[in-house]
Amino acid sequence: MIRKKLGKGRSRKCRFCTKEGCPRPAFVDYKDVATLKKLCSPQGKLHSRKRTGICAPFQRAVSKAVKRARFMALLPYVADQ
Repeated sequence: MIRKKLGKGRSRKCRFCTKEGCPRPAFVDYKDVATLKKLCSPQGKLHSRKRTGICAPFQRAVSKAVKRARFMALLPYVADQ
């Protein structure tokens, strides 16, 4: 089995922040299903901030957007089996 090298790795940049910094208030559109699917696992769970590289205000906004999209039936609550 091939093991990954341990190390610092590549630092990830928040995909929602602009060059000027994090805009306030942080807003993520719940109707943008393609972006929200990239931030969720195949089982329907949200990926962590460490994995996606999103800053804290936008991680909170993403979680609210995913919950709204699930309620509006744009995203599934659980994976298809």
